[in-house]
Amino acid sequence: MRIVIKIGTSSLTYATGQLNYRHIGIMTDIICDLKNMGNEVVVVSSGASGVGMGKLELSRKPPESAKKRVLAASGQSGLMAMYEDFFGRYNCKIAQVLLTKSDLKKPEKAKSITRSFEEMFNYGVLPIVNENDVIASDDPNSDDMFGDNDTLSAEVAAFIKADVLVIWSDIDGLYTKDPRSNPDAEFIHVVPKVTDEIYQMAGGAGTARGMGGMRTKLNAAVIANNAGVDMIISNSEKPELLYDLMEGKSIGTLFQKNKEYKQGE
Repeated sequence: MRIVIKIGTSSLTYATGQLNYRHIGIMTDIICDLKNMGNEVVVVSSGASGVGMGKLELSRKPPESAKKRVLAASGQSGLMAMYEDFFGRYNCKIAQVLLTKSDLKKPEKAKSITRSFEEMFNYGVLPIVNENDVIASDDPNSDDMFGDNDTLSAEVAAFIKADVLVIWSDIDGLYTKDPRSNPDAEFIHVVPKVTDEIYQMAGGAGTARGMGGMRTKLNAAVIANNAGVDMIISNSEKPELLYDLMEGKSIGTLFQKNKEYKQGE
């Protein structure tokens, strides 16, 4: 099985903003185990800016685009060093992949990226993907930018023709309302299609630690599903649920792929 796993900032850090090494260890252990089962796994990871803030001793993220890019650039090396340590405990080889949206849209470059991913899988390497913020546009609406890592993970899953995209979140999946403020919220196990009604269930922006919210995850589901990829929102506090997924059991909220999609489109 070819799996893309998106790990958000809230899954990597405590409420203080500091890295949660204990939980990172658990998540990376399970990802290594999935690879050892014979699965092809790609990780899309947030966290570079958070690491960069610590490295540059900043208490808050600056508003200027150029300064945000410096945070991401300075934090990438620290983030990858952390992953090298954790994945290296089990001799799980990793590689960094930095992308911009336009990279996937240019035919020649896209072919090269496809071959690179395939060779990484052939070598048993785990790609860790993030947006190439350093060369990204100042315009947040630029066609060159993914904008958030939920969207990036969906674009990557579609690009490499993954079987499933798993977005680890800080809640179990999609509810009819925000369960943190609405005790009567009902859990939704399966979404056959993302409709306006489904969008109305999404809350506002993401948490204080992450950029994404439920709405960006729904946008990601549309991208993945339209490319023939199932998407699951699952609780990052329960990464062991991936073992249930491997056994064909239901976890989190499943957004079903478009049944009309034909491979090669």
